Amino acid sequence: MTDIPKVIAIDGPAAAGKGTLAKRLAEHFQLELLDTGLLYRAVARKVLDNGIAIGDAPEAYADLAGQAARDLIPADLEVPGLRADETAQAASKVSSLPAVRGALLDFQRDFSRNPPNSAPGAVLDGRDIGTVVCPDADVKLFVTASTEIRAKRRLKELQDRGLEAIYARVLDDMKERDARDAGRDVSPLVAAEDSFQLDTSDLDADQAFAAALDFIENRNT
Repeated sequence: MTDIPKVIAIDGPAAAGKGTLAKRLAEHFQLELLDTGLLYRAVARKVLDNGIAIGDAPEAYADLAGQAARDLIPADLEVPGLRADETAQAASKVSSLPAVRGALLDFQRDFSRNPPNSAPGAVLDGRDIGTVVCPDADVKLFVTASTEIRAKRRLKELQDRGLEAIYARVLDDMKERDARDAGRDVSPLVAAEDSFQLDTSDLDADQAFAAALDFIENRNT
């Protein structure tokens, strides 16, 4: 078996399958997992709960970001409302604010360098892990899929949670979020030049995992 990577950076747009892949890789290599999207969702949740209009008082976001990071330790803590669709939409907006990204950057880097529970390394899942947070990661994966496929996956996720959703609306929201993530001035969503790009449009979770694992285990051969 190949050497265990110390840091695996996984980036990609919403509903591409990177969260599932990150969890499976973390379990396979016994690494600690950090879903950085949860950090931004936690900030967004605090913004919504405090009635702060997105874009107002950017200095307040730094404090909220610090609180959010602390609230998500341990990493599996479920903050009420964290999975709500309104939180996801707000997270996409607050994540474009420099104050938020700056406040969370040190936390994410420290997690990668000093993972909890004396783990040999970490898997970080997000939007700018391979380009900004961990540019020297041992492994960089960029997971993507067509917008239509991702919208169908998100629709199913929402329906499975008992929420009413319409495909056309989910697709429009997906396109808007993609545009925000790719077009923001700070840490836009883009594949690192040295990343392995994995298109999961025609792959199930097992196939995506197998493809990623094959790349990791043969990357130095």
